[in-house]
Amino acid sequence: MKHLNNFVLAVLAGIAISIGGAVFLALDDKVPGAVFFCVGLFMVCTLGLNLFTGKVCALPNQCTPAYLGFLGLVWVGNLCGAEIVALLLRATRSGAAFAEKAAGMAATKAGDSLPSLFILGIFCNILIYLAVESYQKNPHPIGKYMGLCFGVIVFILAGFEHCVADMFYFAMANAWSGRTFLCLVVITLGNAVGGVLFPLCFKLREKATANV
Repeated sequence: MKHLNNFVLAVLAGIAISIGGAVFLALDDKVPGAVFFCVGLFMVCTLGLNLFTGKVCALPNQCTPAYLGFLGLVWVGNLCGAEIVALLLRATRSGAAFAEKAAGMAATKAGDSLPSLFILGIFCNILIYLAVESYQKNPHPIGKYMGLCFGVIVFILAGFEHCVADMFYFAMANAWSGRTFLCLVVITLGNAVGGVLFPLCFKLREKATANV
């Protein structure tokens, strides 16, 4: 039952991020698109959903086989949520326009080099870590939401790669292939590195300070 609950929360997180992705596709201007994309992470944080890019940040403190299995379950659930939204949107009057724009994005990502995708994935999740930490730990209500929103807005405008958002774009474009799946795996690995970078450094600093 616990695994089922975690999977359902992961599917819902994939749906939430995909809704943000749909808003981004609906707007021609990237700036408001990036702003309104924030609704996805807002839903994840306020509803306590399981998003891979957020959960992977806890890896330095929970590096166990059980937690790695949990992350795998979350990743698959996020993918299922993204595919559900894409399938439903393709059946609507907006589907063709969404799919056309997503196809351009998918082609750019699939045509990129793997090292580039990996590096862009790292920077993305540094910002996701900042966004989630700000939401969870900032004592000021305004600062809490500013941190969450700015983390998302900056990664989108900078062109960084978020594996769950990319799941939606690939699914919306119906662009699945061996190449796009490989790109998604590389982006995921980059997100994992970016997500653990700061918490790992903080953990090592705490250990060094404790030993002084």
